[in-house]
Amino acid sequence: MLDSVQLGTSGLNVSELCLGTMNFGIPGRGHQGDWTLTTDEARPIFKAAIEHGLYYFDCADVYGLGASEEVVGALLNELLPRDNYVLATKIAQPMGRGANQSGLSRKHIMEGVDASLKRLGHDYIDHLVIHRHPHGIRGQESEVSIEETMEALNDVVKAGKVLYLGASSMFAWQFAELQLTAQMHGWQRFVSMQNHYNLVYREEEREMNPYCEKSGVALTPWSPLARGILAGAYKGGFGAGSTDRSQGQDRARTESLYHGEHVFSIAERVGEVASKYEKSSAQIALAWLLNKSEITAPIVGVSKLEQLDQLVDSTKITLDQADIEYLEELYTPVENLLSFGTS
Repeated sequence: MLDSVQLGTSGLNVSELCLGTMNFGIPGRGHQGDWTLTTDEARPIFKAAIEHGLYYFDCADVYGLGASEEVVGALLNELLPRDNYVLATKIAQPMGRGANQSGLSRKHIMEGVDASLKRLGHDYIDHLVIHRHPHGIRGQESEVSIEETMEALNDVVKAGKVLYLGASSMFAWQFAELQLTAQMHGWQRFVSMQNHYNLVYREEEREMNPYCEKSGVALTPWSPLARGILAGAYKGGFGAGSTDRSQGQDRARTESLYHGEHVFSIAERVGEVASKYEKSSAQIALAWLLNKSEITAPIVGVSKLEQLDQLVDSTKITLDQADIEYLEELYTPVENLLSFGTS
C-alpha cells in the first residue's frame, strides 16, 4: 500500500504517487487520440490504483479537449466517496480557437473552472494547477498581468470552487514572482510545483527544486519516465519505439523534449541497475526520483495493470548511493526547454 504524504506545507494529504490521466478519454479527440483508453478500459486501472492506496489523480482540461475530465470525473464518482480522493486538474492551454479560450485571464479562469467542474461532475476541485506561467502559454495573443491571474485564482478559491492551487513548468524566478505577488496582496499561494524532472532532464536541479524545497512547496514532477525512454520503450533510439505511444504521433513530442547524447546511454544504465535489483527499468527510474527527499508525489501514467503494480512497488526500493551516482554520472546539461518558449 502507498503511504500518504503532506502536499508541501498545506493541510492536504496525497498518496505518494499521483495517477496522471492524459491517456484516458475518447479515442480520436485531442492530440492523444491514437493511444487513448476509454472509460471501460480505464476502469480496471482506477480500481487497481484505489486498491494500492493511490488516491491522488491529476487531469487537465486540454487532455482530449475535455474528454479526460469526463472519464476521470465519472469513474471517481462511481468508485469512491468524494472525501476519499484528491482530484487535480489543470487550466491555461488552448481549448479552442477563440481569443479568450486559453491563457490565465480572469475571463478564462472563471469560465474554464466552471467548464471543468461541469465535465468532471464535481462541485469543487481539490487542486487546481495552472498549466504554465501566465506568459508561457503557446499561441497566446496578449500578456495578462500576473496580478489579474493571481487575484482570479484567489477568487475561485474563495468561491469554494477550488481548495488548493498549484503551478507547472516555468522559470524559478517567474514562480517566485507569482508567490511574492500573492503574498503581498494576501491572496492564495501555490502549494505545489508540477515540473519536468527525470534522469535525462535534470535542469530543474539548478533553481526550481531548491527553491521549492526551501519554501515548503511540494514537487510533483511530470514525465518521471521521460515518456517511456527510461522504461525502455525506445531501445536505444527514437526510431526504435516498441509501444503504441512511442510508435504513434506522440513520438514527435518526445523527440522535442529530450536532447543530448546522454539520453539513451543513461537509459541503458537504468536497465543495468534494474537487472541488479531484479526490477524493471521503469521501477528503477521512478525509485531514483523517489529517493530524492524534496520530491513529494511524482505523476505516473499507465496503460496496463502490470505497469501500475510495478510503479507502486518502486516506492519500496532504496537505491545504494553508488548506484545513484552511476545513474547520474553521464548526465550532460542541456538548454532549459523553457528557453524555447514552452516545455
